[in-house]
Amino acid sequence: MKIKVGIVGGAGYTGGEMLRILVHHPEVEINFVHSNSNAGNLISDVHTDLLGDTELRFSDMLSQNIDVLFLCMGHGESSKFLAANKIESHIKIIDLSQDFRLEKNTAFENRTFVYGLPELNKEKIKNAQNIANPGCFATCIQLALLPLAANNLLQNEIHVNATTGSTGAGQSLANTSHFSWRNQNLSIYKAFEHQHLNEIGESLIQLQNDFKEAINFIPQRGNFSRGILASCYTECDLSLEEVQALYKNYYQDHIFTHISKKNIDLKQVVNTNKCFIHLEKHGNKLLVTSIIDNLLKGASGQAVQNMNLMFGLGENTGLKLKSGGF
Repeated sequence: MKIKVGIVGGAGYTGGEMLRILVHHPEVEINFVHSNSNAGNLISDVHTDLLGDTELRFSDMLSQNIDVLFLCMGHGESSKFLAANKIESHIKIIDLSQDFRLEKNTAFENRTFVYGLPELNKEKIKNAQNIANPGCFATCIQLALLPLAANNLLQNEIHVNATTGSTGAGQSLANTSHFSWRNQNLSIYKAFEHQHLNEIGESLIQLQNDFKEAINFIPQRGNFSRGILASCYTECDLSLEEVQALYKNYYQDHIFTHISKKNIDLKQVVNTNKCFIHLEKHGNKLLVTSIIDNLLKGASGQAVQNMNLMFGLGENTGLKLKSGGF
């Protein structure tokens, strides 16, 4: 029997990626795709590349005849939606907003949310009823740092410079999302105070409970559509060979995260659910470069990965996606 799925917020970027994955997922049946603004319209009228793949239409109605509900909504909207709409307790929820990621927010009404980073919480995810999907920057940066925290090696300040594509800002129009502004441009925003810092800190403390060093995070808006490249450096006394072995050991049972001995570039992971990591030593400084697709491993792909774990499927079921290449 296939997993019956409902999607709320199906007209946005993450909703579109969710549909592109799930219409071809061998173990899924999409019951409904909710959108107030597009009710009655064909899915392929909004996500035009899905023409020929599905005849589904958006609906403004919710059905309880599902096994799992994906909330592909803006930050602050998921909690409002769940407060206004009673979802039966047997239905699993995977939320892509930031509403339930932090420890202080994991309990909501009669539900408790597990932080859904498989490389950190795989066993908890397998037994979870509700998942708070991680943020895109948070995913990329955590995957760069988790092996160090797991080995109690984060004893100094961490410096992070990370650039994200324009889809990271969502579909809502803003001065910084217009093509004429974004094209051939680069800018910094929310320096040292990006909202994803809190979930990164909580995850590092989960592995290294004495972690208290500053994470100096400088986010940038890139002039490309999708993907994140994060460069992180901190002091480390281990040799490069020792660090490479440590990272390979940590990720040996995580099929989407890979350590490359060659320099990496963003196109290698765009349109995939992969994370590639490259390590360098410069004196006593360790440089860790991490790359993901912000809409897939940083959002919808990771959400489906979590669904697979929750329902006992192979982690990569429906996620054998190929890079866009050149």
